[in-house]
Amino acid sequence: MTHRLTCRVYYEDTDLAGIVYYANYLKFIERGRSEWVRERGLDQGRLRDRSGIVFAVRRVVADYLAPARFDDLIEVRTDLRELGGARIVLDQSVWRGAQRLFAAEVTLVALGPDGRAHRLPGAVRQALAGGAQDVSSFGPSHRPNEVQAGGQVPRGLFAPRGDVM
Repeated sequence: MTHRLTCRVYYEDTDLAGIVYYANYLKFIERGRSEWVRERGLDQGRLRDRSGIVFAVRRVVADYLAPARFDDLIEVRTDLRELGGARIVLDQSVWRGAQRLFAAEVTLVALGPDGRAHRLPGAVRQALAGGAQDVSSFGPSHRPNEVQAGGQVPRGLFAPRGDVM
């Protein structure tokens, strides 16, 4: 299911020509990814604090198709393409109405506390895949950087849906 985030292009997003500076598309899609994760019930801060896992961008393949301009209302769309053991591949795009302005394939990797690729706990994988999760089944609270045996995520890693962080 496509996640959609609506944004306004501000003056600070544009260059001297009045069009969105190319690097700012990466900021727009970062916001889209963050909200995509949040919509699935995950709190990235809690995930980091309790299990040591963070998401890092490994690769971006981007196509700039048409410029966005100052005051445009744009929509960032995020779709899950692939979910591996430690890797997440997303298709992201930026639209103005029916016109696609930017498209990217973004590869993320889950990193553990040691900075190396780390397998995603089962409950996190299920949440990212769009499946329902039962927060009460994650067991008692654990110390930071601890994941339960079997890939269970300690209680409290999930944010209530609609919660503003």
